[in-house]
Amino acid sequence: MAEIGTDIGRAAAFLQAGQVVGIPTETVYGLAGNALDPDAVLSIFRVKNRPSFDPLIVHTDSLEKVFQFVSAIPAPARQLAQAFWPGPLTLLLPRRSVIPDLVTSGLPSVAVRVPHHPLTLSLLRALPFPLAAPSANPFGYISPTTAQHVADQLGGQIPYILDGGPAQVGLESTIVGFDEQGPTVYRLGGLALDQIEAIIGPVSVRTHSTSNPAAPGMLSSHYAPRKPLILLPPGQSPPPADRVGALVFREPFGGIPSDRQRILSPVGNLNEAAKNLFAHLRALDSLPVDVLYAEPLPNQGLGFAMNDRLRRASVRK
Repeated sequence: MAEIGTDIGRAAAFLQAGQVVGIPTETVYGLAGNALDPDAVLSIFRVKNRPSFDPLIVHTDSLEKVFQFVSAIPAPARQLAQAFWPGPLTLLLPRRSVIPDLVTSGLPSVAVRVPHHPLTLSLLRALPFPLAAPSANPFGYISPTTAQHVADQLGGQIPYILDGGPAQVGLESTIVGFDEQGPTVYRLGGLALDQIEAIIGPVSVRTHSTSNPAAPGMLSSHYAPRKPLILLPPGQSPPPADRVGALVFREPFGGIPSDRQRILSPVGNLNEAAKNLFAHLRALDSLPVDVLYAEPLPNQGLGFAMNDRLRRASVRK
Protein backbone atom coordinates (compact mmCIF):
# COMPACT_ATOMS: atom_id res chain seq x y z
CA MET A 1 0.00 0.00 0.00
CA ALA A 2 1.23 3.48 -0.87
CA GLU A 3 2.79 5.61 1.85
CA ILE A 4 1.02 8.94 2.42
CA GLY A 5 3.16 11.85 3.56
CA THR A 6 4.45 15.37 3.00
CA ASP A 7 8.10 14.55 2.20
CA ILE A 8 8.94 16.31 -1.08
CA GLY A 9 12.37 14.69 -1.17
CA ARG A 10 10.86 11.22 -0.91
CA ALA A 11 8.38 11.94 -3.71
CA ALA A 12 11.19 13.36 -5.87
CA ALA A 13 13.34 10.25 -5.30
CA PHE A 14 10.59 7.94 -6.53
CA LEU A 15 10.01 10.14 -9.58
CA GLN A 16 13.71 10.30 -10.42
CA ALA A 17 13.79 6.50 -10.22
CA GLY A 18 11.15 6.34 -12.95
CA GLN A 19 8.18 5.54 -10.69
CA VAL A 20 4.84 7.32 -10.47
CA VAL A 21 3.40 9.02 -7.37
CA GLY A 22 0.26 10.84 -6.31
CA ILE A 23 0.54 14.64 -6.09
CA PRO A 24 -1.81 17.38 -4.87
CA THR A 25 -2.93 20.30 -6.99
CA GLU A 26 -5.55 22.98 -6.46
CA THR A 27 -7.83 21.20 -8.94
CA VAL A 28 -7.67 17.45 -8.17
CA TYR A 29 -4.93 14.99 -7.19
CA GLY A 30 -2.69 13.86 -10.03
CA LEU A 31 -0.85 10.64 -10.88
CA ALA A 32 2.57 11.98 -11.78
CA GLY A 33 5.58 10.65 -13.66
CA ASN A 34 8.56 12.05 -15.55
CA ALA A 35 7.00 13.59 -18.66
CA LEU A 36 10.24 13.13 -20.64
CA ASP A 37 10.57 9.41 -19.86
CA PRO A 38 8.35 7.20 -22.08
CA ASP A 39 8.60 4.30 -19.60
CA ALA A 40 7.35 6.47 -16.72
CA VAL A 41 4.56 7.82 -18.91
CA LEU A 42 3.62 4.28 -19.87
CA SER A 43 3.36 3.46 -16.15
CA ILE A 44 0.79 6.24 -15.76
CA PHE A 45 -1.39 4.72 -18.47
CA ARG A 46 -0.97 1.25 -16.96
CA VAL A 47 -1.83 2.26 -13.38
CA LYS A 48 -4.88 4.26 -14.49
CA ASN A 49 -5.92 1.74 -17.15
CA ARG A 50 -6.16 4.82 -19.36
CA PRO A 51 -6.46 4.46 -23.15
CA SER A 52 -3.30 5.58 -24.94
CA PHE A 53 -5.31 7.81 -27.30
CA ASP A 54 -6.21 10.16 -24.41
CA PRO A 55 -3.43 12.79 -24.03
CA LEU A 56 -1.83 13.85 -20.75
CA ILE A 57 -1.15 17.28 -19.22
CA VAL A 58 2.46 18.31 -18.56
CA HIS A 59 3.04 20.22 -15.31
CA THR A 60 5.90 22.60 -14.60
CA ASP A 61 6.53 25.47 -12.19
CA SER A 62 6.88 28.57 -14.40
CA LEU A 63 5.99 30.09 -17.75
CA GLU A 64 9.71 30.35 -18.50
CA LYS A 65 10.15 26.58 -18.30
CA VAL A 66 7.24 26.00 -20.68
CA PHE A 67 9.47 27.30 -23.50
CA GLN A 68 11.59 24.15 -23.06
CA PHE A 69 8.64 21.97 -24.10
CA VAL A 70 6.75 24.06 -26.69
CA SER A 71 7.83 25.71 -29.92
CA ALA A 72 5.57 28.76 -29.70
CA ILE A 73 3.26 30.58 -27.33
CA PRO A 74 0.69 32.79 -29.09
CA ALA A 75 0.05 36.21 -27.61
CA PRO A 76 -3.40 35.29 -26.19
CA ALA A 77 -1.89 32.21 -24.52
CA ARG A 78 0.84 34.32 -22.95
CA GLN A 79 -1.78 36.78 -21.68
CA LEU A 80 -3.76 33.95 -20.06
CA ALA A 81 -0.64 32.42 -18.52
CA GLN A 82 0.43 35.73 -17.04
CA ALA A 83 -3.06 36.29 -15.64
CA PHE A 84 -3.85 32.82 -14.28
CA TRP A 85 -0.65 30.84 -13.64
CA PRO A 86 -0.17 29.26 -11.21
CA GLY A 87 -3.79 28.18 -11.43
CA PRO A 88 -6.47 25.94 -12.97
CA LEU A 89 -5.61 26.77 -16.59
CA THR A 90 -4.09 24.40 -19.17
CA LEU A 91 -2.80 25.69 -22.49
CA LEU A 92 -2.66 23.53 -25.63
CA LEU A 93 0.52 24.55 -27.49
CA PRO A 94 2.73 23.20 -30.31
CA ARG A 95 5.19 20.77 -28.74
CA ARG A 96 8.92 20.31 -29.09
CA SER A 97 10.32 16.87 -29.88
CA VAL A 98 11.55 16.49 -26.29
CA ILE A 99 7.94 15.61 -25.34
CA PRO A 100 7.34 11.90 -26.09
CA ASP A 101 4.56 10.96 -28.53
CA LEU A 102 2.91 8.93 -25.77
CA VAL A 103 2.25 12.11 -23.75
CA THR A 104 0.34 13.76 -26.60
CA SER A 105 -1.08 10.59 -28.19
CA GLY A 106 0.95 11.51 -31.25
CA LEU A 107 -0.73 14.90 -31.64
CA PRO A 108 1.33 17.99 -32.55
CA SER A 109 0.26 19.96 -29.46
CA VAL A 110 0.99 19.38 -25.79
CA ALA A 111 -1.20 20.43 -22.86
CA VAL A 112 0.81 22.36 -20.24
CA ARG A 113 0.05 24.08 -16.98
CA VAL A 114 1.53 25.50 -13.77
CA PRO A 115 -0.45 24.11 -10.80
CA HIS A 116 -1.29 26.31 -7.82
CA HIS A 117 -0.22 24.20 -4.86
CA PRO A 118 2.83 24.96 -2.68
CA LEU A 119 3.93 21.34 -2.19
CA THR A 120 3.73 20.45 -5.86
CA LEU A 121 5.39 23.68 -6.96
CA SER A 122 8.25 22.90 -4.57
CA LEU A 123 8.43 19.37 -5.95
CA LEU A 124 8.55 20.65 -9.55
CA ARG A 125 11.33 23.10 -8.66
CA ALA A 126 13.33 20.23 -7.16
CA LEU A 127 13.10 18.08 -10.31
CA PRO A 128 15.10 18.39 -13.54
CA PHE A 129 12.05 17.42 -15.60
CA PRO A 130 8.33 18.29 -15.87
CA LEU A 131 5.62 15.92 -14.70
CA ALA A 132 2.90 14.31 -16.78
CA ALA A 133 -0.05 14.03 -14.41
CA PRO A 134 -3.63 13.08 -15.22
CA SER A 135 -6.08 12.69 -12.34
CA ALA A 136 -5.04 9.96 -9.88
CA ASN A 137 -8.00 7.63 -10.32
CA PRO A 138 -8.93 4.61 -12.44
CA PHE A 139 -9.77 5.85 -15.92
CA GLY A 140 -13.33 7.14 -16.25
CA TYR A 141 -14.06 7.23 -12.50
CA ILE A 142 -14.66 10.23 -10.23
CA SER A 143 -11.56 12.39 -9.85
CA PRO A 144 -9.82 12.38 -6.41
CA THR A 145 -9.73 15.48 -4.23
CA THR A 146 -7.84 14.07 -1.20
CA ALA A 147 -4.79 11.87 -0.70
CA GLN A 148 -7.02 9.19 0.83
CA HIS A 149 -9.13 9.07 -2.34
CA VAL A 150 -5.93 8.23 -4.24
CA ALA A 151 -4.92 5.58 -1.69
CA ASP A 152 -8.35 3.97 -1.77
CA GLN A 153 -8.18 3.41 -5.53
CA LEU A 154 -4.53 3.25 -6.57
CA GLY A 155 -2.68 2.74 -3.30
CA GLY A 156 -1.66 -0.81 -4.14
CA GLN A 157 0.02 0.24 -7.39
CA ILE A 158 2.11 3.30 -6.45
CA PRO A 159 4.75 3.80 -3.74
CA TYR A 160 3.95 7.29 -2.45
CA ILE A 161 1.20 9.93 -2.26
CA LEU A 162 2.18 13.50 -1.43
CA ASP A 163 -0.53 14.78 0.90
CA GLY A 164 -1.41 18.42 0.35
CA GLY A 165 -4.84 18.39 2.00
CA PRO A 166 -8.18 18.66 0.22
CA ALA A 167 -8.13 20.19 -3.27
CA GLN A 168 -9.23 23.81 -3.05
CA VAL A 169 -10.85 24.11 -6.49
CA GLY A 170 -12.14 20.57 -6.92
CA LEU A 171 -12.58 20.68 -10.72
CA GLU A 172 -9.96 19.85 -13.32
CA SER A 173 -8.27 22.73 -15.13
CA THR A 174 -9.88 24.56 -18.02
CA ILE A 175 -8.10 23.70 -21.30
CA VAL A 176 -7.65 26.39 -23.95
CA GLY A 177 -6.12 25.87 -27.40
CA PHE A 178 -5.25 28.28 -30.20
CA ASP A 179 -5.44 28.03 -34.00
CA GLU A 180 -6.25 30.20 -36.99
CA GLN A 181 -9.91 30.30 -35.90
CA GLY A 182 -8.91 31.80 -32.55
CA PRO A 183 -8.95 30.59 -28.93
CA THR A 184 -11.00 27.45 -28.20
CA VAL A 185 -11.96 25.91 -24.86
CA TYR A 186 -11.54 22.14 -25.13
CA ARG A 187 -12.48 21.37 -21.53
CA LEU A 188 -14.52 23.45 -19.11
CA GLY A 189 -12.97 23.49 -15.68
CA GLY A 190 -11.85 25.41 -12.61
CA LEU A 191 -11.30 28.69 -14.49
CA ALA A 192 -14.62 30.16 -15.61
CA LEU A 193 -15.27 31.25 -19.19
CA ASP A 194 -16.04 34.83 -18.20
CA GLN A 195 -12.63 35.10 -16.51
CA ILE A 196 -10.92 33.94 -19.71
CA GLU A 197 -12.95 36.23 -21.95
CA ALA A 198 -12.19 39.18 -19.67
CA ILE A 199 -8.53 38.78 -20.67
CA ILE A 200 -8.59 37.74 -24.36
CA GLY A 201 -12.14 38.37 -25.56
CA PRO A 202 -14.65 35.84 -26.95
CA VAL A 203 -13.67 32.17 -27.19
CA SER A 204 -15.38 29.20 -28.81
CA VAL A 205 -16.19 26.06 -26.81
CA ARG A 206 -15.68 22.50 -28.04
CA THR A 207 -15.69 20.06 -25.14
CA HIS A 208 -16.72 16.64 -26.45
CA SER A 209 -15.09 14.01 -28.62
CA THR A 210 -16.33 10.43 -28.76
CA SER A 211 -12.88 9.10 -29.71
CA ASN A 212 -9.38 10.31 -30.52
CA PRO A 213 -9.70 13.49 -28.42
CA ALA A 214 -7.72 16.59 -29.37
CA ALA A 215 -7.04 17.41 -25.73
CA PRO A 216 -7.21 15.69 -22.32
CA GLY A 217 -10.64 15.18 -20.78
CA MET A 218 -12.70 15.33 -23.98
CA LEU A 219 -14.20 11.82 -23.99
CA SER A 220 -17.99 11.82 -23.82
CA SER A 221 -18.14 9.33 -20.92
CA HIS A 222 -15.95 10.31 -17.98
CA TYR A 223 -15.87 11.25 -14.27
CA ALA A 224 -18.52 8.59 -13.61
CA PRO A 225 -19.51 6.80 -10.39
CA ARG A 226 -19.95 3.01 -10.44
CA LYS A 227 -23.69 3.33 -9.91
CA PRO A 228 -25.93 4.74 -12.67
CA LEU A 229 -26.22 8.53 -12.48
CA ILE A 230 -29.24 10.34 -13.93
CA LEU A 231 -28.95 14.08 -14.55
CA LEU A 232 -32.38 15.60 -14.00
CA PRO A 233 -33.91 18.29 -16.21
CA PRO A 234 -33.97 21.71 -14.48
CA GLY A 235 -36.71 21.92 -11.86
CA GLN A 236 -37.48 18.18 -11.87
CA SER A 237 -37.29 15.99 -8.76
CA PRO A 238 -36.36 12.30 -8.62
CA PRO A 239 -39.06 9.73 -7.82
CA PRO A 240 -39.31 9.05 -4.06
CA ALA A 241 -37.53 5.80 -3.21
CA ASP A 242 -35.44 4.24 -0.45
CA ARG A 243 -32.58 2.98 -2.63
CA VAL A 244 -31.97 6.30 -4.37
CA GLY A 245 -29.16 8.80 -3.75
CA ALA A 246 -29.30 12.47 -4.72
CA LEU A 247 -26.77 15.23 -5.39
CA VAL A 248 -28.37 18.65 -4.93
CA PHE A 249 -27.15 22.22 -5.19
CA ARG A 250 -28.77 24.01 -2.22
CA GLU A 251 -31.82 22.21 -0.80
CA PRO A 252 -32.58 18.49 -0.41
CA PHE A 253 -35.30 16.76 -2.37
CA GLY A 254 -38.46 15.58 -0.64
CA GLY A 255 -39.15 11.86 -0.49
CA ILE A 256 -35.49 10.76 -0.21
CA PRO A 257 -33.87 10.11 3.20
CA SER A 258 -31.51 12.94 4.16
CA ASP A 259 -28.61 10.56 4.76
CA ARG A 260 -28.81 9.57 1.08
CA GLN A 261 -28.47 13.12 -0.20
CA ARG A 262 -25.45 15.42 -0.45
CA ILE A 263 -25.78 19.20 -0.69
CA LEU A 264 -23.08 20.94 -2.71
CA SER A 265 -23.55 24.40 -1.18
CA PRO A 266 -26.35 25.26 1.27
CA VAL A 267 -25.66 28.96 0.61
CA GLY A 268 -25.68 28.58 -3.17
CA ASN A 269 -21.97 29.34 -3.70
CA LEU A 270 -20.69 27.83 -6.96
CA ASN A 271 -17.05 27.82 -5.80
CA GLU A 272 -18.03 25.82 -2.70
CA ALA A 273 -20.12 23.50 -4.88
CA ALA A 274 -17.17 22.86 -7.22
CA LYS A 275 -14.91 22.05 -4.28
CA ASN A 276 -17.45 19.48 -3.01
CA LEU A 277 -18.59 17.97 -6.32
CA PHE A 278 -16.31 14.94 -6.67
CA ALA A 279 -16.13 14.18 -2.94
CA HIS A 280 -19.93 14.18 -2.69
CA LEU A 281 -20.25 11.94 -5.77
CA ARG A 282 -17.83 9.49 -4.16
CA ALA A 283 -19.80 9.52 -0.91
CA LEU A 284 -23.06 8.83 -2.74
CA ASP A 285 -21.44 6.07 -4.78
CA SER A 286 -20.52 4.26 -1.55
CA LEU A 287 -24.10 4.23 -0.19
CA PRO A 288 -26.42 1.18 -0.41
CA VAL A 289 -28.45 2.64 -3.27
CA ASP A 290 -29.24 1.43 -6.79
CA VAL A 291 -29.26 4.73 -8.69
CA LEU A 292 -28.07 8.31 -8.21
CA TYR A 293 -29.85 11.48 -9.32
CA ALA A 294 -28.15 14.84 -9.78
CA GLU A 295 -29.66 18.30 -9.94
CA PRO A 296 -28.11 20.59 -12.58
CA LEU A 297 -26.24 23.68 -11.41
CA PRO A 298 -26.99 27.24 -12.52
CA ASN A 299 -25.41 27.88 -15.93
CA GLN A 300 -23.07 30.62 -14.81
CA GLY A 301 -19.47 30.78 -13.61
CA LEU A 302 -18.20 27.35 -12.59
CA GLY A 303 -21.72 25.97 -13.03
CA PHE A 304 -21.00 25.38 -16.73
CA ALA A 305 -18.03 23.13 -15.89
CA MET A 306 -19.89 21.23 -13.16
CA ASN A 307 -22.83 20.56 -15.48
CA ASP A 308 -20.35 19.33 -18.09
CA ARG A 309 -18.92 16.86 -15.54
CA LEU A 310 -22.39 15.68 -14.53
CA ARG A 311 -23.47 15.18 -18.15
CA ARG A 312 -20.43 13.02 -18.85
CA ALA A 313 -20.79 11.13 -15.57
CA SER A 314 -24.36 10.24 -16.60
CA VAL A 315 -23.29 8.69 -19.94
CA ARG A 316 -23.40 4.91 -19.63
CA LYS A 317 -20.99 2.91 -21.75
